[in-house]
Amino acid sequence: MNRNKLILALVLLTFFVVSFITNILGPLFPSLVADFNLSLAIAGFLPFSFFAAYGVMSIPSGMLVDRLSEKPVLFMAFMMAALGSSIFAISPNFYMAMFSLFLIGTGMAMLQVAINPLLRVVGGEEHFAFYSVCGQLLFGAAGALSPLVYSKVVLAIEQPESDNLLISTLQTLVPANMTWVSMYWIFALISLMMLMLITLLKFPKVNRKDTESVGAVKVYITLFKDKKILLFFIAIAAYVGAEQGVANFISLFLQRYHGLDPLTEGAGVLSQFWLMLTLGCVLGLVLVKFLDSRLVLKIFSMSAIISLTVALFGNTQLALIAFPLVGFFLSVMWSVIFSLALNSVAKHHGSVAGILCTGIIGGGLASPIIGVIADISGDLRLGMIVVYITLFYILSVGFWAKPLINNKTINLFKNSKRETAQTSSL
Repeated sequence: MNRNKLILALVLLTFFVVSFITNILGPLFPSLVADFNLSLAIAGFLPFSFFAAYGVMSIPSGMLVDRLSEKPVLFMAFMMAALGSSIFAISPNFYMAMFSLFLIGTGMAMLQVAINPLLRVVGGEEHFAFYSVCGQLLFGAAGALSPLVYSKVVLAIEQPESDNLLISTLQTLVPANMTWVSMYWIFALISLMMLMLITLLKFPKVNRKDTESVGAVKVYITLFKDKKILLFFIAIAAYVGAEQGVANFISLFLQRYHGLDPLTEGAGVLSQFWLMLTLGCVLGLVLVKFLDSRLVLKIFSMSAIISLTVALFGNTQLALIAFPLVGFFLSVMWSVIFSLALNSVAKHHGSVAGILCTGIIGGGLASPIIGVIADISGDLRLGMIVVYITLFYILSVGFWAKPLINNKTINLFKNSKRETAQTSSL
């Protein structure tokens, strides 16, 4: 039992680490553009390199977990993350950045696939929903913390002297004009620490249900021919595209249109974006207990569209409030779309989940398209029209989704009428 608790702690820690590493691209984006002298279109291929790995590796990772079990896959995943972080930290240039981000993205994709079935076993099936929420909360907390750590570390490195061993070591390792590269040394160190933990711990055997199995290649071919699964795949791609499209450009937008420092104010707003996304998850969990999940999706989609409009066209003070609100209203979309998709099929749920996770590649497609439109038009606001397209598509899901099983809700009005009837009969 104690061993399972240690593995449970490791799994929850992995949720945190995945988010901490994944969500650093947003605060780094202005520095990448400036130091590598990139157009926004070319810069957009950096997140594409990262999220393309999800598209390539999600389904193969599931097959790998089925064949090898979770521990070897977790080990390989953090090896990829450590290698990707190290090679870029040693040789920071644009092409190495694309290669290293693909390696890191591959590692993160493998982790995402491996940790959920492991969480079910070590936490207990009856507690799986609770621990899944805990994992998502830690994921959001890491997303909020990542920009703040970046800001604090870079500002400390830029000081002439430091008594802190980590900071002084980083000062000797990173180029003086590219202090943001320090984050990749930190990622490499974190990955190595996770490798040591995985090596030391003994993992339990995970017995999968038939519905959790990833299935053979022919199963995926059959499922991809199903129109509704394809539409949900696009919906997941649209969600991740919206999330990353906003997150990657927040700091740059605030710098260009409002003159705010991306290292301090920009990083702070981006931290609030991820924090609000986390808090929104909590509210979403409550709402789906009282409302049909499709209605929740409609309300949050429209609210996200309104918030994005205020963020893009409002003054500085409104933008500082509205960008985090976009994160708040994006919060429930992933879980609602995912659950609607799985509840819309009678079998092959593991394979469907693999297809949906492949849709994470949408996070890499949005940024280059935004960059191309922004470069051609000379207006980043116009480039952000891509995010509107994704949000309107997500809104449409609330209208056309026809799940076989609806989310169970609590009908307060019905309970109230029953109590009234009982009182009357007395």
